[in-house]
Amino acid sequence: MRKTNLTGLLILLLYCTGYGQDTKKPTTQGWESLTESNYSIRYPAGWTLDQSQQMGTRFIVLGPLASPEDQFRENVNLIIQDLSAYDLDLDQYVTLSEEQIETTITNASIQVSERMKRDGSAFQRMIYTGQQGIFDLKFEQYYWVEDDKAYVLTFTAEADQFDALQPIGEEILDSFRIE
Repeated sequence: MRKTNLTGLLILLLYCTGYGQDTKKPTTQGWESLTESNYSIRYPAGWTLDQSQQMGTRFIVLGPLASPEDQFRENVNLIIQDLSAYDLDLDQYVTLSEEQIETTITNASIQVSERMKRDGSAFQRMIYTGQQGIFDLKFEQYYWVEDDKAYVLTFTAEADQFDALQPIGEEILDSFRIE
């Protein structure tokens, strides 16, 4: 009898836990678009687009500050590297990138490195953590190697905010298209 009651209680708890989860993806309705000759991306209207190309980026889309005390703006940025002088495929580029992460990011820890495919195009998805200056950060990156160019698209958030912001970050990352 007790085993039956315990089983019923566990099923009820699992049902309630699953029922309370919000499984909806963020909506891209009302989002802004950036379209260039070789790529496009969409981002929330409340985020700020910076195309000054600072630090070698093609663009940075900056999220709003969470509070007046907030010192870090979550962001998505794109770097395009010319690989024409090198004979690198995606696998080789990923290997080099993993080595670079380990040597340039303080206390780097790669958590995910997996091959993905979208619209017939293969890319690498990486998630890693590390410190930069005073910030504990978590990164999600997508890598493509096409036409002698590496496209590196990165979502960056403070590590303790990453899980809450990852759905919107991934929605931005997933909107990216190479033209």
